[in-house]
Amino acid sequence: MFIIGDHIIYSAHGLCRIDDIRDETVSGVTKKYYKLHPLENTRVTISTPVDNEKVVMLKLLQKEEALEIIETFKQPGAEWDNQPNSRLKQYSQLINTGDRMQIAKVINTLMRKKFESQLEKKTFYERDYRLLNNTQIILFQELARSLDTSFEEINKMINDIIKPIPAG
Repeated sequence: MFIIGDHIIYSAHGLCRIDDIRDETVSGVTKKYYKLHPLENTRVTISTPVDNEKVVMLKLLQKEEALEIIETFKQPGAEWDNQPNSRLKQYSQLINTGDRMQIAKVINTLMRKKFESQLEKKTFYERDYRLLNNTQIILFQELARSLDTSFEEINKMINDIIKPIPAG
């Protein structure tokens, strides 16, 4: 169980802070609820039961774990499936596990394919772009928080690792 003040990763909302834990009654059932808000949008308040198994709530990475994840971008990412529907399903399943190493592999692959598409002046699938963008924001924000730096610094660091050098 988390405590008030903890920073966590909460499903699609990403980096959040737990503001309160209190009993609430919904449909005649009283349970403990987390009250939290995304750090990127303090106007949004999320209320979720402490025992909610439908959402992923994770402790933030430790510094050593964050550095290990950044190192994985030096290696090939997840396997590429040429079938867009199958690829989306496969990558979504990996992301939904909450395993940051698997998430990093998916981001790694999608970033490399995006750069490849740009170099070859080809279209990068919109659904791949959306999956990359949403997932990358959440992971890079968490890495930045764990390493006491900015999202922009993490983004630059990882782009420098994987971005191909154009042939001159």
